[in-house]
Amino acid sequence: MKAAVIVFPGSNCDRDVAVALTVATGQAPAMIWHREVALPPVDLITLPGGFSYGDYLRAGAMAARSPVLGAVVTRARAGVPVIGICNGFQVLTECGLLPGVLMRNRGLRFLCRDVHLKVAAARPPFTSAFATGEILRMPIAHNEGNYYAGPETLAEIEGEGRVAFRYCAADGETDPDAAPNGAANAIAGIFDSTGRVLGLMPHPERAAEPAHGGTDGRRMFAGVVEALS
Repeated sequence: MKAAVIVFPGSNCDRDVAVALTVATGQAPAMIWHREVALPPVDLITLPGGFSYGDYLRAGAMAARSPVLGAVVTRARAGVPVIGICNGFQVLTECGLLPGVLMRNRGLRFLCRDVHLKVAAARPPFTSAFATGEILRMPIAHNEGNYYAGPETLAEIEGEGRVAFRYCAADGETDPDAAPNGAANAIAGIFDSTGRVLGLMPHPERAAEPAHGGTDGRRMFAGVVEALS
């Protein structure tokens, strides 16, 4: 399985996710600079975390207009799976592949810590390694992770089972206060209507080795590889 990682000026998790993908796939992913206008044949496209363009204007807004995003959107609409992590999630909302927006965190503070997540939907290819309702632990590191969408959009996402992960307490309890950033419905990640585009704020690539304090992220990448092989 061949993966690609899109690299923007300001990306700081591109190498982390490349290492995780190398372990999962057995080969290094293609690192694609944002000025490219075409993509090689790949089975998975990754938009990494970081602070593309320094988060000027608003997080993900400038990256969503990079030349390579035209090819990313075209491939996504043709069915190639795309995952956006943290800043990558912000880019996916800015380019229209996912609905809603990521606003400033509740409390207006940068958050960097481990969180608990409940798997809201076990769907291939991205969450098929987990059971629905399973509790995971992954780190977050963001300033704009407060997911918001209008009532009709939220109802559509919920009704179609497109919430991938929700923030929760260690025992799995989910309530509005479980989202450290104030996200609507405690949403930590969502799918598009096909299930082949995923955006999430937590960093699975930072939970991929025992030295990280947990390996739920490694399980996620391994599950993606199995689903796409």
